Order: sequence, then C-alpha cells, then structure tokens
Amino acid sequence: MALRMTVQTQLIVQALLKDPGRELYGFELSAETGLLPGTAYPILLRLENERWVTSRWEDIDPRTEKRPARRYYRLTAAGAVQARAAIAGARRPSGSALRRLAAEGGQA
Repeated sequence: MALRMTVQTQLIVQALLKDPGRELYGFELSAETGLLPGTAYPILLRLENERWVTSRWEDIDPRTEKRPARRYYRLTAAGAVQARAAIAGARRPSGSALRRLAAEGGQA
C-alpha cells in the first residue's frame, strides 16, 4: 500500500531528510515540525511499517537519567530514496494552509 503524503507526513519526512543518517527522537521531531505528538507518532509508525524508517529504544536507566527512555527514528537507505521521490511528487500545500495547520498545532 502506498503511503499517503499528507502535509503532516511531508513535514515529518522533510525533517528526517535534513540529515538522513541522524537519529531523532519522537518529541524532537514533534518540536521541529510543530506537530503535536499525537499527530507525529502515528506518522512515524506508518513510516516504520513501510520500512522507510527504523527505530530503536535508547539504552538508559530511567531512574539515573530521571526521564523515560527515548525512541529514536532514522530513515533507512531505501526509505531516504523513497522519501525524496515522494516529496518531489507530493502536492504542495498553499501558504495559507500551512499557516492554518501551524495555528492548529499540526492537526488537520
């Protein structure tokens, strides 16, 4: 099944494409894109199910670090190729649509 390239998906994919080899944790991606976590995480799950993205849990002791472990996401090599092609062929949202999306916290 082809991945739907919604505006929100495009924002996540573009953030990952900035440095395809870099791992970003979910909340970091949410902050970078302006999307709420409830919007960003399902997109990341779909990207992982399509094998565009791989993820791993951080290996820390939450008691020592005083925070929960983070889940890091990174584009796969094939995912980066597919993501670039999908972004190139995606419909571009209007500036007003992007402003409205940002004002709504990333939820359409």
